[in-house]
Amino acid sequence: MEGKDLRKAGLKVTLPRLKILEILESSTTRHLSAEDIYRTLLDGNEDIGLATVYRVLTQFEAAGLVTRHHFEDGMAVFELNHGTHHDHIVCLDCGRVEEFMDSGIEERQTSVAQRLGFTIRDHSLIMYGTADVRIVRTARRRPRADRDRGRTEVRGPPATPSLTKAPSVASQQVDRQPWLH
Repeated sequence: MEGKDLRKAGLKVTLPRLKILEILESSTTRHLSAEDIYRTLLDGNEDIGLATVYRVLTQFEAAGLVTRHHFEDGMAVFELNHGTHHDHIVCLDCGRVEEFMDSGIEERQTSVAQRLGFTIRDHSLIMYGTADVRIVRTARRRPRADRDRGRTEVRGPPATPSLTKAPSVASQQVDRQPWLH
């Protein structure tokens, strides 16, 4: 993505937006928090504040450029929206997040929705478990200090896990703003 993608999404091209987009694109970690992005900006001697990072990420989400997730600790993380659907599995011990696509799961969700009289417009599946210690893929693992920073909730999956969810407020806003497409 680049400046033309920002304009296509209805956003003005600014230095903070370009820098944040560059960090999201070049990071080896696919899911970044606003604080992760802010620390990267600080490391690069960029004069962009944390409030600006949050504001830009919210604008990117509303424009459909990024997707916001709330994994095991409730902290929001963002990933670039590449237009392909995938689900997530999160390790409750180490915080590792793996992405996957399983056509069997997708077919089963559609079947359940149809049986109950629903048409799925959007969904998010996040599974929580513990990773097999024999399988270590550190590229997607966040250091424990980063995962624990700012934690205010009890660790673990949501109290009432759900296989599907309604579209986020941001995606509903995008649907009502056709000029952003």
